[in-house]
This record gives sequence, structure tokens and C-alpha cells, in this order.
Amino acid sequence: MTRWNDQALRRHSLASDVVGMNRRSILQGFGASVVAAAFAAGSRNPVRAQEEAATPTGERLTIYSGRNENLVGPLIERFTAETGIEADVRFAGTAELAVTILEEGDASPADVFFGQDAGALGLLAEEGRFAAMPEDVLGVVDARFRSPAALWVGTSARARVVVYNTETYTDADLPTTVEALVEPEWSGQVGWAPENASFQAFVTAFRVLRGDDAARVWLEGMLANDVVSFGSSNTDIVLAVGNGEIPLGLVNHYYLYAVKAEEGDDFPIANHYLEAGDPGALINVAGAGILASGTHQEDALAFVQYLISDEGQTYFTESTSEYPVVDGVASPVDLPPITEVGSPEIDLSDLADLQGTVELLTEVGAL
Repeated sequence: MTRWNDQALRRHSLASDVVGMNRRSILQGFGASVVAAAFAAGSRNPVRAQEEAATPTGERLTIYSGRNENLVGPLIERFTAETGIEADVRFAGTAELAVTILEEGDASPADVFFGQDAGALGLLAEEGRFAAMPEDVLGVVDARFRSPAALWVGTSARARVVVYNTETYTDADLPTTVEALVEPEWSGQVGWAPENASFQAFVTAFRVLRGDDAARVWLEGMLANDVVSFGSSNTDIVLAVGNGEIPLGLVNHYYLYAVKAEEGDDFPIANHYLEAGDPGALINVAGAGILASGTHQEDALAFVQYLISDEGQTYFTESTSEYPVVDGVASPVDLPPITEVGSPEIDLSDLADLQGTVELLTEVGAL
């Protein structure tokens, strides 16, 4: 077995919670029946920090987290310290955990699903796995970033971008649409991560917005234009761009900040935002849903409230460089305001058809 050195391990952890699944693992994990299916009270005021940890309640909340332990583990520890609600957390890929919940059904030990992608949240909502949340909880979150049926809520937002090497290009040099990347001038210059869940969510959005035929044409055009594949790792794309191996890459905005934290502020990378309405400008969310079959509903609701409290939202902006989903919490200072990022108008619940996207990526040869 190959061993990672310390630097590689640190970089791998920066690849975030977006753990991609390759074709084989997806198809094996879902199983035939799952593939057919598609892949109280509160306010947003933070739970007040105590000088000492809160007295344990004796209850143990079970969280299935598709977000990486290095990113959200400290936040979950703060939740326990401030509420006394201890948590047993299962960390794995978002798609893997969604499939597990579907397979476990009402016997699932999970009380909360904390996923990095709205598609998985939408899938579990469609399959009836989530309990409805109170409006006074949901209502503090921008309507774009929560379930219209009150079944899940976004906890942080991220934008799709083109990361580029600043020693090769300026922002003005770059195309304004993702479709333009199939032009001959960009041949062999673009990296993507087709096994990555966020990339697959973007392709799903492309399908919803433009149709399957248009998505197929774009994917085939990118492959014909010698796009460079990085498997499931957005971090490797950003490193390759900064190291001059390729000049452009399709990633989420926050990878740049994670890589610069490791490589230094002088690392020659910047984010390019595509034009308003373009599929490549998609704003997606991480989010949470409360399992209808869970046995700790009140504790689960308390956890969700904590994620969208001022304290939870500030954690995401300061620790992961993501956008808050609640008004009144400042975005990271060097990000464009989320209102200026021209995400296409799309119901994020419509990103549930991961399996259709995987099939398309497989058919064109991207996976």
C-alpha cells in the first residue's frame, strides 16, 4: 500500500469534504434498487459559550457527515461543549452516506445527515427520509438555500469558479462561459475532477438548465479538447494550476484559500467567476436534514440550529472560507458578495439525479 508523506496528507485533507466516487464505487454502492430511485423552536442567535463545558445530557446524537472531519470536527466539538449533547459522528463521502441511509431505511441509527451537496439532500428528501423542520428555524436562511418543502436547510454556500494561474493569464483574458472552454484556444489547458461530487452536481445543474443533449455535447467537446482529469481532487487541480502544469481548472471557490494557507499568499492563483446564469457559476450548498426515523429529534434540531447560528455561520466563513447562508453574518472579506455572484436560477433540490449524471459521464468516457 502506498504511504502518504506528511505534506501529502495535509494536502489531501484540504481536498475538503467533497469526496468523489468513481463509477465502480457508485454503482456498487447504490445497488440496483437504489440506482432506480436516483441516486423546537429556535432563532438564529448562537448558543452562548460557557466558561466550562456544558453538563452532558446523557444522550448521544448520531450524525452522518459527508463533510470532512478536519473541516467540521472542531465545530461539532464546540456544539457538544456548549450544549452538553454528545455526538457520535460517521464521516464518509456524501453520496456514500446518502446511499447508506437509503439502504438502512427506518433502521438507520442516523439522527442527522450533514452533507456537502444539495443533490444528496434532495435525493433523501424525495425518498421520504427527512422530517419537516419548523419554519422559525428554516426562515432565517435565504430561500435559495433551503428545501421548499422544509425538509433540509443549507448551512454554507460555495461558488463554482475557474481557478487560473496569474503568471499566465489575467482575469480579462478568460472566457465568460463554461461552454467557451471547448474552443481550440483552450485545448489541453483546463483541469477537471469528474469523480468529484461537486463537479457532478455542476454537471447535474448543466443538465437541468440546458438539457441532457447540451450537457453531452459540452462534455464531449471538453474531452475532444484534451481536458486534463484529476480524478476526485480539486486540491490537486489548484496545485497544478499554481505550479504551472495547467493554467486553468474547474473547482469550488474555497479551494484557493485552503491551498494558499499551505503554499503562501504569493502562490500564483486566483478565482475567475463566470457570467451570471452560466452553469459554471452555480452556487451550491452544504446542508443538513433531520432523519424522520431518528430517535433524538430535539437534539438533532438543536444541532441544525447551531449550524445556522451566528457562531456556526462565522465558523464557516472563517475556517472554510465559505459563504454564510444567513443574513447579518459577514462573508470572508476577499470574496465578492454572494449577491454579485450570478448563480443560475435553479432549485437546488433538482440536483438529486446524481445517477443520471454518473451514467452520462460514463457514457462519454469522462469516468
